[in-house]
Amino acid sequence: MVRSVVLSRSRLGPALAGAVLVVLTVLLPNRAEAQFGFRGGPLGVARFAVGHVLGLSRLRHTRMGVRGGRTRDAALRSQDPRPRPDGAERGQPTNPYVMRAALTAQAALSGWHGGHRPQGWWRHPDGSYGWIGPVFWPFAHDDLTAAIIFGDTTSLSLYGYGDIYAAIFAPYAAPELAAYTAPHGRRGRRVPSVETVCDGSDTGGLPVERIAELVQPNEMQRTALDDLGAAWISARDIIRASCPAQAPATAAERLGVMQIRLEAMIKATDAIAPALEKFVHLLDDGQKAKLDSLAQQRRAALASAQRKDAQAAKACDPDYDPRYDVQAQHQYEQLVQQQWPAAEIVSTLKLDDTGSARLDVLQDTTLRTMQTLSACPMKAEATPQARLAAVRTRLQTMLQAVGGVADALDDFEADLSDEQKAAFEAIGPKRGT
Repeated sequence: MVRSVVLSRSRLGPALAGAVLVVLTVLLPNRAEAQFGFRGGPLGVARFAVGHVLGLSRLRHTRMGVRGGRTRDAALRSQDPRPRPDGAERGQPTNPYVMRAALTAQAALSGWHGGHRPQGWWRHPDGSYGWIGPVFWPFAHDDLTAAIIFGDTTSLSLYGYGDIYAAIFAPYAAPELAAYTAPHGRRGRRVPSVETVCDGSDTGGLPVERIAELVQPNEMQRTALDDLGAAWISARDIIRASCPAQAPATAAERLGVMQIRLEAMIKATDAIAPALEKFVHLLDDGQKAKLDSLAQQRRAALASAQRKDAQAAKACDPDYDPRYDVQAQHQYEQLVQQQWPAAEIVSTLKLDDTGSARLDVLQDTTLRTMQTLSACPMKAEATPQARLAAVRTRLQTMLQAVGGVADALDDFEADLSDEQKAAFEAIGPKRGT
């Protein structure tokens, strides 16, 4: 989030991105804490930012795809974005991030007052959006499949601080959010409904036949695989049921939407776990190796892309200690001031000392999620069951982080008048101007 704001405004290239990454790893804790009250530590900020920098090379292709016209609402239909081992069919992209951008970019921007721009500041570096109108994590079911079966946690790891920030300082004004839940008139034909986003962003689910082709199951194994497919569909339905029926109007409601979605995703992993354990247990060692080849292929493709961003990847190394750069630190300080306009909020809301202190706590609690929810790639687990457990742990960690921010927001707003609350909400859409 820290980086994407700058890139969307200045259009500077990877050189600035690298410079920002360097500073994020070398900030002096005492200076950062003194000026911004930041308690998460500079390493947490660096590890948050690295996910955005790692996405630069593949985003070049994604942006080309977006500009090429593949971002129309009609693209929100069931498609399989996973790369095929034998290559793609004519006219179909093999890069899953290109497809992801094609499915979500126009949908995310169509109801936004800044929708004429090619990108929004809350966009993820893989080309997708954590928020599409009132819908949080539109690719939730697809991300579970990618992480558990294909061992690809790229998109899952990018959910965190930026999405929580977007819930507090929303990119959408209330009428723009409402357009997604109650489309009407000419504008309604451009803005996809919540149902369209929730249904269309599920791009494949469990590849049952592909797995069957790989492992050549016997009758008992095939029955277990079919049961696993049914559990995956049940997980999809659990997640779909968490789509909001109406647009959340306040920051507290948006954080509530996040909590409901995350709880649904955790329940979805619980629905999958028994059937996954049973199926994998029935496979012999050779079949397990063939099943794992799906993850190996995806990891090889990701490693190839990430080698191009070797400098950025250093931020994930706990021993990385780059040289101190005063100019780069100044850039970082400007970014934090831009994201957290504390003086503007205090002045606009006419906060007293208690209100200002509570705002500091809200800011600190939110910034600390950079450390809690690192954007560095998750550890590559050896089995689907271990990957499912790791995904569940990540979701629980994020749910706890969102809950902590929600509590801090409740404390901040406890003594605010209705007029002050309305003024705070009005600050949000300004982040998109």
